[in-house]
Amino acid sequence: MDNVLIVVEDLDAVIAFLVELGMELEGKGPLEWRGAERVIGLDGVRQDIAMLRVPNGHGRVELAKFHRPKAITPEPKDAPANTFGLRRIMFAVDDIEDVVARLRAHGAELVGEIVRYENIYRLCYVRGPEDIVVGLAEELG
Repeated sequence: MDNVLIVVEDLDAVIAFLVELGMELEGKGPLEWRGAERVIGLDGVRQDIAMLRVPNGHGRVELAKFHRPKAITPEPKDAPANTFGLRRIMFAVDDIEDVVARLRAHGAELVGEIVRYENIYRLCYVRGPEDIVVGLAEELG
């Protein structure tokens, strides 16, 4: 996988949230390439993008803020986990409580609770800025 795209309104808030998860900002700015309109099937596009790389270098998250045409809000806004489509991105972490505490400083909240899956993982979902849900997985032992 090369990257996953997330359309956002507050680009800086989401960048800060993902950097707190350990991602590295590769670049940020307006998308000047007009070929993008042909790729995504929209005319008159004006957008800013940011690309963040996961710590191991094997994937990226692309963020896009559309100025034109305006982004569309899905319904329901706080879609539950059983809603069709991409629901979350899962990150491996060393200390799940520490990561949750740091993400709370960026407005994040637990979706449910931190739970143990057998003797393998501690897991949780966190809802951050723009209602982006990330999963956290702390491998045990």
